[in-house]
Amino acid sequence: MSNQAPDIILLVLDTQRADRLSCYGYEKETSPALDRLATESTRFRHAVAAAQWTIPSHASMFTGVYPDIHQMVQSYSILPKTLPTLAERLRDGGYYTAAFCNNPLVGVVNNGLRRGFYSFLNYSGLMTDRPNQAGIPANLIDRYRSWFKRVLAGTFGKFQDAFARSDALLSLSFNPLMVPLWQTALSFKGNTEKSLEDAAELLCDRKKTEGQPIFTFINLMETHMPYHPPRKFVERFAPRVLKDKEARQYLRQFNSDVYGWLAPLADPLNRYHKETLDGMYDAEVAAQDEQVGHFVERLQENGVLDNALLIVCADHGEHLGEKRLLGHTNAIYNELARVPLIIRDATDAFPRGTIRDEVVSTRQLFHSILTAASCATEAEMRLTLALTGETQPVFAMAIPPQNVLNLLMQRQPELVREMQCDRPALAVWEREYKLLARESDGDYLESCELYNIVSDPRETLDLRDILPERTEILQDYLEDFYQQKNLVGAGVGDRPDNFDDPQVYQRLKDLGYLE
Repeated sequence: MSNQAPDIILLVLDTQRADRLSCYGYEKETSPALDRLATESTRFRHAVAAAQWTIPSHASMFTGVYPDIHQMVQSYSILPKTLPTLAERLRDGGYYTAAFCNNPLVGVVNNGLRRGFYSFLNYSGLMTDRPNQAGIPANLIDRYRSWFKRVLAGTFGKFQDAFARSDALLSLSFNPLMVPLWQTALSFKGNTEKSLEDAAELLCDRKKTEGQPIFTFINLMETHMPYHPPRKFVERFAPRVLKDKEARQYLRQFNSDVYGWLAPLADPLNRYHKETLDGMYDAEVAAQDEQVGHFVERLQENGVLDNALLIVCADHGEHLGEKRLLGHTNAIYNELARVPLIIRDATDAFPRGTIRDEVVSTRQLFHSILTAASCATEAEMRLTLALTGETQPVFAMAIPPQNVLNLLMQRQPELVREMQCDRPALAVWEREYKLLARESDGDYLESCELYNIVSDPRETLDLRDILPERTEILQDYLEDFYQQKNLVGAGVGDRPDNFDDPQVYQRLKDLGYLE
């Protein structure tokens, strides 16, 4: 083990459900590469995403705070400058910071999530752009080409950014005639293979970093809708799609119906449609796992992992028809909230072959990474995932993206209200119990559901009326969280009048708002 600061690799498997990985108990062998990695890592059995979709979840991982503090809850949100990002902190601590991103909501939309990266390569959109790319080409022709490509990429980036901020443009992008364009020409899911190759090249060839330790953020979109996995994985996990015309027709319709990815279902999926979606999702999981396996093998062969912290996680999961829901618009059921979290460490901070059973939040990756890089404050070090022992309640929020909600309310207002998809949701985990609540007139306590996440991971039995005392304890946590949200969530950096009250201050610390 070297004395130099470790390389840090944060690999986010966008839209990856924990329960679809073999190492998390899935009966199908979808993830042999991640399974092997898990045997030499610490695996967290109950990791919880801070939010149900990309922007707020990434913002929590990048800032260490819950969504009500960073306020990145809409597609048009911009990260407050008062909140330093993980990349900024590591850059200031001497790291070379580089990103290889396949999600346009992180790599294209101008929302502040790119702050702090020397180099940020985006693989989604009409062309790979480099908004923060360091370095200047050597000769005049290459300089001109680089300038022209940068300007062109920037223009397309602004065009794509506008879609995240306009209801009219968003509605237009969901038009069936537009879907083939942005799925193919705009490369919505990016390029998994190329982004991993480029990331490995940076980590294995140290010429650009001049001896600096490297922080590498990678986002992969392979398991995100639409589903177009390689044929060999379709043959293994969804053979019916190759044999059955009805299954192929349904898949084509599903892949082109972007509105359907967002809206609740009027009726449960029939068995054959559910089987089709499950199989195609599993095929995408396996295809991505193979690519991740090649990436990890290359790092091992070149000795990179001998002095590195490798974190594999997800920003959220995905509904595939469960509870009459698709996608990840607005819910905090386990299909969305529970995510994989595997940490391989070159030191003993995260022991190899270890399984941790306590509930943890992905927002704590911020504290864990800064601690590993020796860039954390004493207060931040107390929230690193390397520490075991006493646990604290973990929270997650689901605030429906307003432009998506506007679209849903235009088309199916009664269904949206019936399924409560127009209401923000809040959940708290404490040991084996989880309380989920939806807001009603500013109150999160009227509509609650209580589940045992250990004995009932699919959340089929609501224990609210069976265990009233446990429900009341968790309701108190939610009430405290909601009250503190009102105190500190109005504006980042603003302090309430009673902030200096010792009891208020301690309560904020207990809830994880203050380090």
